[in-house]
Amino acid sequence: MKNLNFAAELHLKLGAPATGTVESLRLLRAFLKLAPRQRFEVIKLIEDLVTDETLPDHPLS
Repeated sequence: MKNLNFAAELHLKLGAPATGTVESLRLLRAFLKLAPRQRFEVIKLIEDLVTDETLPDHPLS
């Protein structure tokens, strides 16, 4: 943040964010930087992992 006073006030009011929250935001930012096709592939990979399907033999992208 550019305004350190604002950041300090937030920290005092809300406390420090959990490590998991920070990591989730980093992953979200990285996901948003991907091209639309790569986003689709990431979503498909996660859906496959959740449904316990086998991973594809071909590389992604």
